[in-house]
Amino acid sequence: MKKIVIALWAFTLTACNQAQEKTSNTEAEGTDGTVITNVNIVDVRNGTILENRQLVVENGKITKISESLDNADDYGTTIDGTGKYAVPGLAEMHAHIPSPNTGRERIEETLFLYLSNGVTTIRGMLGHPSHLELRKQAENGEVLSPRIFTSSPSLNGNSVTSVEEAISKVTAYKNDGYDFLKIHPGIQRAVFDQLVATANEVGITFSGHVPVDVGIRHALESKFASVDHVDGYLEGLVPESANVDPTANGFFGYAFTPLADVSQMDELVALSKTHEVWIVPTQSLFERWFAPTTADEMLSSPEMKYMPASTLANWRQRKEQATGANSGFDVAQWEQFIGIRRQLMKKLQDNGHGMLLGSDAPQLFNVPGFSIHHEIDGMVKAGLSPLEILQSGTINPAKFFGKEGIFGEIKAGAAADLLVVNANPLENIGALKQVSGVMVQGKWLSKAEIDARLAKIAENAAKN
Repeated sequence: MKKIVIALWAFTLTACNQAQEKTSNTEAEGTDGTVITNVNIVDVRNGTILENRQLVVENGKITKISESLDNADDYGTTIDGTGKYAVPGLAEMHAHIPSPNTGRERIEETLFLYLSNGVTTIRGMLGHPSHLELRKQAENGEVLSPRIFTSSPSLNGNSVTSVEEAISKVTAYKNDGYDFLKIHPGIQRAVFDQLVATANEVGITFSGHVPVDVGIRHALESKFASVDHVDGYLEGLVPESANVDPTANGFFGYAFTPLADVSQMDELVALSKTHEVWIVPTQSLFERWFAPTTADEMLSSPEMKYMPASTLANWRQRKEQATGANSGFDVAQWEQFIGIRRQLMKKLQDNGHGMLLGSDAPQLFNVPGFSIHHEIDGMVKAGLSPLEILQSGTINPAKFFGKEGIFGEIKAGAAADLLVVNANPLENIGALKQVSGVMVQGKWLSKAEIDARLAKIAENAAKN
């Protein structure tokens, strides 16, 4: 009899514990869980749509995608996705994060501007020590921000002038914890080669500009992780017989446009593929700032209200210097220049290693987040398909960083970084502008919340 009582007591205790655990789990789901119901999910790997799925998010990750969900009411937040499309969060692969002297408020506003357009990952291209701490805060959810990858401070012809300096700075930046090195113009070839050797030795990649003394072919053979702005490619099309002064190339090779031999494109594209070099076009710079448009046209864009007046004044001045009446800018030559760039982009997409979405925000008339749509427009004009463009901003960045399965697609186990839009972006890439809401690290930002915060940012900008 005593054994029976003990067994009954153990059974009751186990049942109570199981019931308590179930209640605890339900409470956790009710507190932390989110389900997006009946949403169409864009598969960016193959360009298909998973229709009317139930997408469950818990603790910042996607935990389940199913055709039906019996316990939808158990989750704390339910979002109706009927008729809408869930897209992986976009990556801005040529972003800039303000420096500390800009002020904490403006830094956080900039980060939100990216998020407001569904940009949930940014690659900061001009690093600062403060960005290392900001990266950590973003990762821990201490600041509302996209995922951050940050470059080192600039390595250029003034900051690294000797092989000894190349060794010391590359080693220091690796030890500091920067994700990669940022290459700027002016580095001499011998110094560059030492920089590359040291980077390979300590295990850090490098991206950015192609210094004139290095040249595009040597840069590709040296295995840049990415060449940004399609830098150096147009110069690489100039025949040696032209005997040009390489430093007279102008704005990203613009001055050499009439000399370019487009028959050499395939060679450069093949080198890019052989050495696995990604390309970040930042085409919006060349179709907006360095283009036959006026500052007034650019400044009339609705998103300009989110930038301080002092920034807009600076942009106006630099626009006049680049393409104004006394700048030497020639529309016919620009049309040839932009045509060559579009050909390069299309060939690099079709036969190169891969493309990454990046607009160089906030640089000249590129408002963070909003400028990604101008970049997309440039990619469309170059002949890229909606799926190819989506891949350049989602799965390709994940591949670039070695983070497949962590972000860049909507699948169980991946980070809950996504945007919900009102139409199918595979049919019309402009649908990415029709944001219904954004999720970052599992936190849902509704359209109403986004609009309210944007209004506050515009109000602050007007005061500055």
